This record gives sequence, structure tokens and C-alpha cells, in this order.
Amino acid sequence: MNAIAQYADWIYLVAAVLFILTLKGLSSPTGAITGNRYGMVGMALAVLVTLVIAPSPNFALIGLAMIAGAVIGVYRAKTVPMTQMPETVALMHSLVGLAAVLIALAAVHNTDQHHTTVQRIELFIGCFIGGITFTASVVAWGKLSAKLAAKPLKGGWVKPVQIVLALGMLGFGAHYFITESLASFWVMTGFSVVLGYFLIAPIGGGDMPVVVSMLNSYSGWAAAGIGFTLGNSVLIIAGSLVGSSGAILSYIMCKAMNRSLLNVIFGGGMGGDAAAVAGSGEVVQRPYKSGSSDDASFMMGNADSVVIVPGYGLAVSRAQHALQEFANALTAKGVTVRYAIHPVAGRMPGHMNVLLAEAEVPYEQVQEMEEINADFGNTDVVLVIGANDVVNPAAQKDKQSPIYGMPILEAHKARTVIVVKRSMSAGYAGLDNDLFYMDKTMMVFGDAKKVVEDMIKGVGH
Repeated sequence: MNAIAQYADWIYLVAAVLFILTLKGLSSPTGAITGNRYGMVGMALAVLVTLVIAPSPNFALIGLAMIAGAVIGVYRAKTVPMTQMPETVALMHSLVGLAAVLIALAAVHNTDQHHTTVQRIELFIGCFIGGITFTASVVAWGKLSAKLAAKPLKGGWVKPVQIVLALGMLGFGAHYFITESLASFWVMTGFSVVLGYFLIAPIGGGDMPVVVSMLNSYSGWAAAGIGFTLGNSVLIIAGSLVGSSGAILSYIMCKAMNRSLLNVIFGGGMGGDAAAVAGSGEVVQRPYKSGSSDDASFMMGNADSVVIVPGYGLAVSRAQHALQEFANALTAKGVTVRYAIHPVAGRMPGHMNVLLAEAEVPYEQVQEMEEINADFGNTDVVLVIGANDVVNPAAQKDKQSPIYGMPILEAHKARTVIVVKRSMSAGYAGLDNDLFYMDKTMMVFGDAKKVVEDMIKGVGH
């Protein structure tokens, strides 16, 4: 054990390098599995070294907690359906925030340790970010799992409440910094927990992918702040990596939605405006064309090129495996098949990529928005399955639309568009879609999995 403790900093350095390699691996679907393995090894090294160098650790309690966490984690990983992956990720972020809060509270109540000026700042920052992350993640989990309304909390009183809570949190935090008052630290923690709710509740469902990414960043910064308090270098490095990568991803996703990050954080993004439009009660009946799954399979089976645009509805119906079987059947007939992925499709960053990877879709068939948009004009058929807002032409043509300026997959430029939906209801952002009413568009109504299974039979004939 002493031999390991001697080289603790070197082992921490190895763990940090492995974490960096993890992020590099996760930047590509082909490297994701290897990246995850790097992360697992790095975390195992970090935990082992920390246990060795910790003063008088209670191995019984620590071991019990680790076993319980591992059992729950393995069970959840094996049983969670793809439709529940976004809320599962949000819930995991809440646990990171809660851990940061509990560690900070334990540290300030440790009478054997005097906290320096810098340490008090670190405790304050780590605790309030952790408190915000905890509550905000729980609210995000509730919205994503439909246990809370996806519509935003609205009213002229929301912004003043946010400001009062933020000022109260900072004020009591400053008082703790000056006086080391435990009461002030507890009140500051309480303000941060309540502020977490009021930061996320005003954000509508359409902005949830950015919220999940943003909470990932929050959890990283909370971990980094507590790493300073504990004097643990690998926790600082890992937290900073997660925090910075989450912030960068949030920026990229906001850019993909033509949204300001600050606008989304403080509840003024697409979800708020779109929800207001959806709730106006005005439903305009417009003519559209509909067809059967046989019609759709005939059209795609006789096409030269097909582009599939998946969305959250694909995950809900668990149709990804059937869809890939259908794509294979088309490929066997000489049809070129590709998948088009929008950065904010689904309910979390990379949701569609994970969904298609689960169905073992070849990586070379999956293309991002920037790669494939120029090809839609030369595509025979686009199959939109479970997607809505990411293919809405209003983002380019209607200056009055809440999503105007948002980059979209330009499916409307293809020669023919087939849309699989349960009904003509609006999408998650609450907006009607002009694509559905174009002359080149054919609607196929029904459960996505059932429709795709019927299309497979049609292609086989």
C-alpha cells in the first residue's frame, strides 16, 4: 500500500491521460467503445489510489456503498430502454450535484480542519454549483420522463425570483466566506437548491437536449470545485474535462438551434415561445396526402437513393432494429441508403447516434447535418420517421416562427418525402410542420415499428 501511495501523483497523471483519451474516443462512434474502456480503467486507478492515500478510511462503509452503487448501475444499464436514456442521464447528473453538496457540507462541519480563504471560496463554488445541478437535473428528469409538464413555467414574476434567489445565494455565501458561519452556508445551499428549480422550470421541452448537455457541464464544474477542497488533483482534472466539454457541446447545440446559450439557460429559448404558440388553441385544418406502408415501400424500393431522418418517435416505438432490417432490404435491391442526423434530434446530445449504433447501423451510412444537407436535392426519397422540428421548413422561410433561423435537415428539397407519424399532431416544440403539407410529401400514419415491419414485407414482394 505504501508503495502505491509513493507514486500516487504519477498514477493520478496516468488516470488523467486516460480521461483525456476517453473524450477523444467518444468524439467518434468508431472510438466510443475504446474511449469508454479508457475511462473505466482511469476511474478504477483513481479510486484505488484515493483509497490508499486517504487518512483512516472506513473500508467497510466505502465497500458497501461501492457494491450497492455497482449493482444499481449495472441493473439500470442493462434494463434502461432507449426512450428513457435522456432522463437517466439527467438523473445521473443530479447524483453528481448531490455528492458535491454533501461533500461540501461534510467539509464545513469538520471541526478538525481549518479552511483557508481559497478553500472557503472553493467550498462555496462547489456547493452552490452542486446544489443547482442537483435540483435542475431532477426537474430535467421529470420533464423528460413526462412526470412533470414539458411546458415552461411562465410569468413576469419568474425572472425577478431568479434574481432574488441568485443574490440571496451569493449574499449568504459571502457572509460564510467572511465569518465562516455554518448557518449562512446552509442557507446559501438552500438558495442554490431552489434556484436550480427556477432555472430549469421556465425552459420548454424543445430545449431539453441543450439542458442535458448544460447539466453535464454543471456537474463537471461541481466535481472540480470539490476536488480543490479535497486536494484531489484527478478530481479537479476530470471535473474540468467534463465541465469544459459539456460547455462546448452546449454551445454547439445552441448554434445548431440558432439559440443563445444564456437565452436557453434563463428560460427564453425555443421551448418557451413554441409552447405559447402550441397553447393558443388555434388549429388550422390544411390538406395533406396520405398513403399506406405498401405505397411507401414501393416508392423506396424503386428509388436510387433514400435518406432516412430518425427522431424521438423512432426511439419511442423501438423501431430501430426493424428500420435497419428495412434499410438492408433496400440495399439488397441496389438502393443507396443513408441516415441523416440533426445535432438536437431526440432528447439528449447524440441520442440518435446511440439508437442507430444499438441497431448496428454501419457508421459509414450515418451522416451529420453538415455532411448531408447538400445532397437532399439529389435524393429520390427521404423517409422521416419520428422526427418533426428538425425538418420543419418554417425555420428557413417563416420569419414569424419561433424556430426561424434554426439550421434544419433540408428534407423538403428531396424529390419525394415520406413521413411516418401516429397523427398530424405537433412535435415536441409544439409547432406545426409545413413539410407535412407539401405536394411532394406523403404521410403514413401508425406506430413506427408496425409501419416499418409492413414496409419490409412490401419490399420483399
